[in-house]
Amino acid sequence: MAFLDFLKPKGDPNKNAVVSIMPEQIYRQGVLELQDVIAPSALKITPRELNLGDKIARTFFVMSYPRTLTDSWFSPIINLDRVLDISIFIHPIESAEILRKFQKKVAEVQSQIMTREEKGLVRDPVLDTAYQDLETLRDELQQAQEKIFDVGVYITVYGSTTEELDKIESDIKSMLESRLIYLKPALFQQEQGFRSTLPLGTDELGVNSKLNSSPLSSIFPFVSFDLTSDKGILYGVNRHNASLILFDRFSLENYNSVIFAKSGSGKSYTTKLEILRTLMFDADVLVIDPEREYEFLSQTVGGRYFNISLNSEHHINPFDLPVPREDESPADVLRSNIVALVGLFRIMLSGLSPEEDAIIDKAITETYALKDISPDSNFAELEPPLLSDFELVLSGMEGSESLVQRLSKYTKGTWSGFINQPTNVDLNKKFVVFSVRDMEDDLKSVAMYIITHFIWNAVRKNLKKRLLVIDEAWWMMKSDDTASFLYGMAKRGRKYYLGLATITQDVDDFLKSPYGLPMITNSSIQILLKQSPTTIDKLQKTFNLSDEEKYLLLESDVGEGIFFAGLKHVAIKIIASYTEDQIITSDPSQVLALRRQRAENGTV
Repeated sequence: MAFLDFLKPKGDPNKNAVVSIMPEQIYRQGVLELQDVIAPSALKITPRELNLGDKIARTFFVMSYPRTLTDSWFSPIINLDRVLDISIFIHPIESAEILRKFQKKVAEVQSQIMTREEKGLVRDPVLDTAYQDLETLRDELQQAQEKIFDVGVYITVYGSTTEELDKIESDIKSMLESRLIYLKPALFQQEQGFRSTLPLGTDELGVNSKLNSSPLSSIFPFVSFDLTSDKGILYGVNRHNASLILFDRFSLENYNSVIFAKSGSGKSYTTKLEILRTLMFDADVLVIDPEREYEFLSQTVGGRYFNISLNSEHHINPFDLPVPREDESPADVLRSNIVALVGLFRIMLSGLSPEEDAIIDKAITETYALKDISPDSNFAELEPPLLSDFELVLSGMEGSESLVQRLSKYTKGTWSGFINQPTNVDLNKKFVVFSVRDMEDDLKSVAMYIITHFIWNAVRKNLKKRLLVIDEAWWMMKSDDTASFLYGMAKRGRKYYLGLATITQDVDDFLKSPYGLPMITNSSIQILLKQSPTTIDKLQKTFNLSDEEKYLLLESDVGEGIFFAGLKHVAIKIIASYTEDQIITSDPSQVLALRRQRAENGTV
């Protein structure tokens, strides 16, 4: 009973009456039911569309198919980046019933062919083809190889304006008509069409075409793009169809990855989530951390955390030599380390002239000789030299005055104590983090180069599945020497079971380097998260993105973007469990709340 019914007078209509309204009745009339919640604010039905509140819906049906249908012809519609509902109704038909109709139809076609022959007319290819198709299908039906179905395919699209709907209709029609499949709007049946595409399972439109099993299978709806494998870690969820994006980077052609994202878009969160899940698959993880974001994660999983700075107690001696592997000679190892050290001094001394380069190379060789280290030595039994030993040798060489003066700040000046110490760090944990946050900006490139070289020597020494994560990799791409060394690791890492993950927010600095693009092409996995308008055009050209993908990256939320694996890519949303989120979050408000909680619980 409507609320106004309560206001009608009872008894004699000619007399005034006082209406008594019970509070329970008023309450029941005000209670919201589920249908009230999901119903639009208003509904208007027109011959071509439905107005549902502030949205407009238009329903179409497929009315005609070609003689043959290709596989996955429906996939462009399913993967269309639009809001739409699709219903496919399949009504089986008894084979005996359809065979009786076929017999009559075959007789009709055969009669037309014979009539044309009697009149001496030219053979009609259309009739011949129809006769062959009917006979073939009849044989397959009789042998139970095929079945016949009444099939209805309905599509409801949504938009904010009629013009937007017209554009979507034009796009869908052009996709289908190029395959000789024709679509029509459900004129004067928009209500029935809309209800047919709701998840009610009722075919109120009733516009069906007869299809046998083979062409019907080409409409199979689960053909949207996905990227998944039988094993690996969960990277996220496909935003198009909610399928899982599972991958094992160590099963791909190389084990490298790159992540590009603007600040605050979730790149470190994504990386820490991958680290956490990678550790569960018996892989070691090493991180170069420029912002001290991985400290809590290392504590949580029982890893090691080394703070590399001018005042730190942790040191790495760049003159250390790895023990040669069985397939390596000591001479090759020594030569490779000398080349790496020349590159290090080139960074430390802000460039070298060709003459200075030759002097440095000779001085390094003589420094090793000072400690009785030669190509024939057993490196495990000898103590490596220090930077002060190198300075001593260099000072005795002709033409080295400028080099010694520039080097002195690393041995006696404000930067002393940084690398002029024996190595006292190791990689004997499954998760190891090297932080360079407290290192001066002028020395960060030097520190990251030394750490990376130290890790590379350890990787070559002991073959094991490892992932090396370099956050804010643009620091290393600023110098050709560090970028070249990083690129060499990316190319050679697979040989030593090493995956290299580079993360950066400064896309310009990364791509300006001559090694930037080769780093991307040598990465089997590429992840693009939310981007800024200033860099999106460069990324669009680099990754060959469509305009829709470009705007998707600009409008993505935190933890959303595009995931590339090989030649395929999908829209991704990074999802973590509650426990994972508590471990890896970088949100300052969440971090402070967690710290207070741990302090209250006495865990800190």
